[in-house]
Amino acid sequence: MNTAADRMREDNNDTEDRFYSTTQLAETVGVTVRTVRFYESRGLLNPQKVGATRVYTHRDKARLQIILRGKRLGFSLDEIQQYLDLYDADPDHIHQVLHVHRKARERASDLRAKLHDIEDALRELADIERQAAQRLNEMGVDPKAPPQTVLQHQAKTSREGMDR
Repeated sequence: MNTAADRMREDNNDTEDRFYSTTQLAETVGVTVRTVRFYESRGLLNPQKVGATRVYTHRDKARLQIILRGKRLGFSLDEIQQYLDLYDADPDHIHQVLHVHRKARERASDLRAKLHDIEDALRELADIERQAAQRLNEMGVDPKAPPQTVLQHQAKTSREGMDR
């Protein structure tokens, strides 16, 4: 059975003994060099150094992909660091998987709550929009007309009223 890591390796023609410069790593995963350096400064990546040159391994690439996935899913850098630390400390990955399971459930619960709040806000905004459209119609203003047209009509009506 092909795992996600196997597919990724096949897709990228990647080998575990490949090394990357900062620029190559950034380009490979689709981020900027500044992003790679930021995660390094936070201790999430720890490249080897050959002289003054940073050298990243396949493992660093995998860590960066985990970091990016965690950020995309809304996890904090501290939570991502905890996950990465468990990976290093637990050769069987039991604690890591338990940690991921718990954090994924918590994050999904948080997102469901936010979705509920967003749906409530959208319903309230739709109600406000409906009420405003109704009021505009009562004033003889087309709610779908561009504001510029409404203002021009209003100015013209005001001038006509003064001319009488």
